[in-house]
Amino acid sequence: MLFKLSWNNMKKSIKDYAIYFLTLVLGVAIFYMFNSIDSQQAMLQVSQSQKEIIKLMITMLGFVSVFVAFVLGLLIVYANNFLINRRKKEFGIYMTLGMGKRQIFKIILMETIFVGVISLAIGLVVGVFASQFMSILVAKMFEADMSEFQFIFSKDACVKTCIYFAVMYVAVMLFNTYTVSKYKLINLLNASKKNEKVKIKNSFICIIIFLVATSLLGYAYWKVTADAHSLDTAEKILPPILMGIVGTALIFWSLSGFIIQVVQKMKNTYLKDTNMFVLRQINNKINTMVASMSVICLMLFMTISILSSSLALRNTMQRELVEMTPVDLNLYKTANLLESSTNRYGKTTYYTKEQREDSRHSIKETLKSNSLDMNVLKDMVEIPIYASNDLTWNDFFGSKLEKIKAKFPMLAYDTVEEIVKISDYNKIAKLYGIDEYELSDSEYIMICDFASMKEVRNEVLADGNNYLTIAEKQYKSKYNECKSGFIVMSTSHTNTGIIVVPDNCPLTEDMKERYLLAANYNDDTEEGKKKIEELFSKDDSAFIQSLDKKGLNIEGLTKTRIMEGSIGIATIVTFIAIYLGVIFLIASSAILALKQLTDSSDNKQRYTILRKIGCDENMINKSLFRQIGIFFGVPLLLAIIHSIFGIQFAIKMMAGIASEKDLLPSATATVVIIGVIYGAYFLATYFGSKNIIKEED
Repeated sequence: MLFKLSWNNMKKSIKDYAIYFLTLVLGVAIFYMFNSIDSQQAMLQVSQSQKEIIKLMITMLGFVSVFVAFVLGLLIVYANNFLINRRKKEFGIYMTLGMGKRQIFKIILMETIFVGVISLAIGLVVGVFASQFMSILVAKMFEADMSEFQFIFSKDACVKTCIYFAVMYVAVMLFNTYTVSKYKLINLLNASKKNEKVKIKNSFICIIIFLVATSLLGYAYWKVTADAHSLDTAEKILPPILMGIVGTALIFWSLSGFIIQVVQKMKNTYLKDTNMFVLRQINNKINTMVASMSVICLMLFMTISILSSSLALRNTMQRELVEMTPVDLNLYKTANLLESSTNRYGKTTYYTKEQREDSRHSIKETLKSNSLDMNVLKDMVEIPIYASNDLTWNDFFGSKLEKIKAKFPMLAYDTVEEIVKISDYNKIAKLYGIDEYELSDSEYIMICDFASMKEVRNEVLADGNNYLTIAEKQYKSKYNECKSGFIVMSTSHTNTGIIVVPDNCPLTEDMKERYLLAANYNDDTEEGKKKIEELFSKDDSAFIQSLDKKGLNIEGLTKTRIMEGSIGIATIVTFIAIYLGVIFLIASSAILALKQLTDSSDNKQRYTILRKIGCDENMINKSLFRQIGIFFGVPLLLAIIHSIFGIQFAIKMMAGIASEKDLLPSATATVVIIGVIYGAYFLATYFGSKNIIKEED
């Protein structure tokens, strides 16, 4: 009998609370999808370095999955609490018929198992098929060959998903046991007649709290934007975050206390149609859900910020990769080695005689002397880069040093400036296809493209009177700002500064800091380029081993390695962002939807009264739509405001890595994702609530 009763109750729950089941199914599917990447990578033809990156991504997703499981577990417990409360009167009737709490618990236990098994099965089926599209996404992000594509079922991901969700349902069962044990018959029978307790708040106090909340948020917004440069440690970042959390909670606490008084004074609005009813309903919801609304708002804020920032990061990195890797190879080595050198951290390195002698030769000479076939390279350009302890960042900033130190205390001001002659720079620039420059005998140009450092240097150059002494000769900046450019390939604009001087600048051999060689591979086929690539990037290549045996210090960057590494980092960030963002979005939407559906069920009598006083169905539906729209819209609106400032802070923290101009497409993609999921829950909630209030008791 209990089995049949549980089965019938579950079927009724599917009809009335489809959103709950939908959320469980989506949770299972997404969990499986992101944990099945390990199996999907087997069919991708990727390089060894990309395999290592995918392995790292899988490890990180494993840790993230623990957090995701925790969030989903809380969501399931929260949703189950609504369902249990919804059925208090039903349980009261069971008890009047002689059923004990143990039997009621058995009914709930069987229902939970039914729900768990069905949602898990459907979710796994959806996840298995959806994971095939995930394979395509992974392949596209890593630019992998999918010629061996086949349908993949991940046994490990399936087992992991089942275990995690089994643990969640056990937690739900324990929670249900505790809830049932507290039931009293009189409270169960009167549950439908009791509303949540709403304390009337003093409107004056609420206005004061609201002003305090907006002040806290305003200061936090200012701190993470206008004063973001001062937030250079975790300890300094924490206070604005706490202000944002406290300010959000106070906004929702105070909102329900005075908004109704404000609208009541607007008689034409308050008394129009069913606005009075809608306002009272919204007021009660916010009043009884301050903590939940605050958490939902913060989760939506995290969703918007995480998705927008990560997608902007990926867009920037993809766009800049092409620009910042114009040739196939960069090689560089230190010049003029001494017997030993000590770095800023106190570590001393000693060099052999052979290493010291080789450091006085160009890279081309070293390559030839180590039996490299120079015909494998073409378009070779090699330049020396100079530096002197007499010219550091301290010297460049000059009279503005103290002011800049106050704003940017973490910079290493004893860093020596790199110097390149104009003809050498133009050789590299011509090969790279970037701007070339001209100089007179008494001028210099500061080349810098790292956004935050460029901003600092421009403060010094702005007045147009910045002089530097280089090799005992004085030079004036040709421009009152930095010029864009670079000499070493990178994943993004990371050049913090190169001083370009005239060719007749008396730079000495002792001032040579390192040599830089840029070249392309002398082969037009992919297979041929791959073989040349292995000469410079594979540790077991004969050329690399010959250098290692002699302890020679040639280092290199290849276009392929840079692109693979950059794509991997961007992909890891994007995957984790999508994973967390979608889970937060589903959790937020589901909590709002379940609360509204429960309230619609509890308030059926109120809608009946509206009909009796003359409201037609169209008017009632409009009031319900406005009510749900405001309920869903308020936390989203505040989350969007938070995100406007939060994303700006994230972009500033990722200066030189992510660009503001990539925010628009990433923000657009975020809007689409939120619009689809949040909008779907909103519509499902509206139609579900509309059906509930139409039902006859």
